[in-house]
Amino acid sequence: WPGNEAMTPNEIRAVRDPGTAPNGPGWSIRVFPNKYPAFSRGKAVRELSEGPYFAMTGVGYHEVVVTRDPVRSLGLLETWQVAEVLDAYQDRYLSLMNKKSVNYIQIFHNHGKEAGASIPHPHSQLMAVPVISPYIELELDGAERYYRSNRNRVYEVMAEYESVEKKRVVYENDHFIAFCPFASRAAFEVWVVGKHPNPYFERINDEEKFAAAEALRTALRAIHDGLNDPAYNFYIHTAPCDGREYPHYQWHIEILPHTGTWAGFELSTGIEVSTIQPEAAAEYLRSKLAA
Repeated sequence: WPGNEAMTPNEIRAVRDPGTAPNGPGWSIRVFPNKYPAFSRGKAVRELSEGPYFAMTGVGYHEVVVTRDPVRSLGLLETWQVAEVLDAYQDRYLSLMNKKSVNYIQIFHNHGKEAGASIPHPHSQLMAVPVISPYIELELDGAERYYRSNRNRVYEVMAEYESVEKKRVVYENDHFIAFCPFASRAAFEVWVVGKHPNPYFERINDEEKFAAAEALRTALRAIHDGLNDPAYNFYIHTAPCDGREYPHYQWHIEILPHTGTWAGFELSTGIEVSTIQPEAAAEYLRSKLAA
């Protein structure tokens, strides 16, 4: 927090009060390299092999985005402050996406010890890596298959359906809808999905950014108030920055509260068990917004 800037690497980007010097107090957002990065910054990929196994060296970029308030989580901030965070995400994404060996950039936020947050001060992370994760590959393939079969974009269809049905909606505005997915992986899982086609998070404009911040903040506030500030993860899924086009995908945010623990069944099968129906979860979260 302000006054402890010397404990971090030098900032890459910051939102600062006029007249304040870099790497000192007077900021509302700071971005800097992770002090203990998961990847070797800026190095070339080397292939590794051993017998039947294949791997590659862990190279890429690992950065941290910090908000000034050491206590208030994103759901307790004002919408414009969350929009500042999304703006920092976008700015760093655009700076990293064309780096050598970067094909995907994962943006995520861990809140609470159970969600993997190593420090209590609210912060997000960006990891720019040479590989596309299997989860993203599944989503890309699924969106492509759905379009070939139905001639419609699956995320657009979901957003429209949820907006009409209302029963799983937590919040919506002109640009985004926050809802509990039909097949939720965890109790009180929420997705924030755009109502207008756009595979690429980095291409959102300022109006869309503010609307996304409003939907994200509102969903996080409902989770905070309704579940007594649980640990959670949220992350942005967006089309890869590998130079290919993914016209049938849709960038979105997934929020996963930690309300239970995977045990033998989940670990052995990969089948998640949610303890509440998404319709009931959404109704409960909406009630907390109305309170």
